[in-house]
Amino acid sequence: MTARIPVGVLTGFLGAGKTTLLRRILRDPAWADSAVIINEYGEVPLDHELVAAGDETFLSLATGCLCCVMRSDLTETLLGLHRRRAAGEIPPYARVLIETSGLADPAPILHALMLEDVVTATHALHAVATLVDAQHGMAALDRHPEAQRQVLLADRLLLTKPDLAPDTAALEARLHALNPAAPMRAAIQGAVPPGWVFAAGQHAADPAALAAWLEQAGSAARHSDRIATMVIERAAPIPAMALTLWMQALAEHAGPKLLRLKGLVALAETGTDRPAAIHAIQHVVHPLEWLEAWPSADRRSRIVLIGQGIPRHWPARLLAALEAEVVEESERLSAPR
Repeated sequence: MTARIPVGVLTGFLGAGKTTLLRRILRDPAWADSAVIINEYGEVPLDHELVAAGDETFLSLATGCLCCVMRSDLTETLLGLHRRRAAGEIPPYARVLIETSGLADPAPILHALMLEDVVTATHALHAVATLVDAQHGMAALDRHPEAQRQVLLADRLLLTKPDLAPDTAALEARLHALNPAAPMRAAIQGAVPPGWVFAAGQHAADPAALAAWLEQAGSAARHSDRIATMVIERAAPIPAMALTLWMQALAEHAGPKLLRLKGLVALAETGTDRPAAIHAIQHVVHPLEWLEAWPSADRRSRIVLIGQGIPRHWPARLLAALEAEVVEESERLSAPR
């Protein structure tokens, strides 16, 4: 089976420095075999380099990278790139980097990368990196829900322009409260290793990191603006059917309110000690990822939800009700007649 192409998503509010960071990354020889997708159409990204593209969608940059203006939806853009790569019409590339609009909610992009079969057959989401302007980030978080969602959906956070705001303690505390599990660092003019920005995310590739995320997020305090962290723990394995129905119900009924869900779960019917990693964002429920082993001696199922406007105890009560219903139905079907 051909390896899937890794995808990194670079997001952040207007003026956070995404293009500055991206230009710096693309000058690194180790990243010269990248394809870049820009959905800042109308804003002339990459220091006017795309002006020369005219009506062409693709442009080979001086760095050796390939830049693509997203003029339709992401799925069409990714598949179009992939087809032209396979046909030899454009240079081969090792990864795709997506720079979102400063006003974008990253969730629809993650939806395409994680749920659409035609995309997941050839591409794999590695990480979502969110840039936050040290000087204006607090105001953006106060005034713009898009800025909050960009932070909430991040795998890692990069504080930009720290030289213009010497005291960033309050902003860093706010970011940690919104997303306590995302590693954070500061950088001036995009001076940060690309491997840190787009390192693989916290799922099957790194179960210990997933466990750390659950521990940190689970200990977080209640957020502001009706955003809350909810933790569900189970000592006993969870029936697979109950878990499936629960995640489907969350995606269907909570939808945009479900900002993030991650978990390590033990399933009752598997007959194995291997845990499964679960992940969901809004309407997107990612397929189970089976880990080779538990990352520690703790064998409890642990699920963390970050939601906005979701009744605090509803997810846990819904799961408990579904567990009871599945167990009752199983006992009914197995009872002698």
